[in-house]
Amino acid sequence: MDQVILFLEWWVWGLAAIILFALEVMVAGFVFLGFAVGAAIVALLLFLGWFGSNLTVLVLIFAVISLLAWFAMRQIFGIRKGQVKVWDKDINDEV
Repeated sequence: MDQVILFLEWWVWGLAAIILFALEVMVAGFVFLGFAVGAAIVALLLFLGWFGSNLTVLVLIFAVISLLAWFAMRQIFGIRKGQVKVWDKDINDEV
């Protein structure tokens, strides 16, 4: 039961956000950035004291914010409409 209480602390979510931001730097493709934004927002909400009594609500907020951040990044950083990836060289071509 103590593990559940730990997830109600703002610094745990803040630490998770920092770790996820660091993982994003190491892994290309905006894989962890949405989750990092979600964890950072939950940490901020807990720090301000707006939420914190119900872990289910916090996880729901984390999931919704992460999904919205992912969609926003997809719009900002994704392939634009009509943009096509063109390959000039094939890995099997002779050097």
